Amino acid sequence: MRALTIRQPWADAIAHGTKRTENRSWPAPAKHIGTRILVHAAAADDKKAVLPRDANIGQAFGRIPIAQHGAIIAVATLAGCHFDSGCCTPWGMADYYHWELVDVTALPKPAAAKGALGFWTPAEETINAILRQDTAVAW
Repeated sequence: MRALTIRQPWADAIAHGTKRTENRSWPAPAKHIGTRILVHAAAADDKKAVLPRDANIGQAFGRIPIAQHGAIIAVATLAGCHFDSGCCTPWGMADYYHWELVDVTALPKPAAAKGALGFWTPAEETINAILRQDTAVAW
């Protein structure tokens, strides 16, 4: 299973809020469309983050627990990808590719992992730690 690193507070908004669009400057690889992916919260925050008005972020902005950094915090299905057309409000950004996420399930316990750019494969022991959790995660 592949993971995608996303800076906070965006990763938390996906795992615990209503964000179902991930904005990227590049299109999602076709081979990953329709697959389950791991949502990895980066160790660093997006210091320029401006939350959409009235958006459900999940945790209180600026108070995201340290365990929600540098860890896999959710599983989602990458359902599709399209270039911005003024859609996907309030989370979609203009002039970016919108990666559509569905069936998002937050993990009860974040699994510590070092992230990487693009899609990456977590270590086997990290995957096993996720599988051992009592969740409704459908692989």
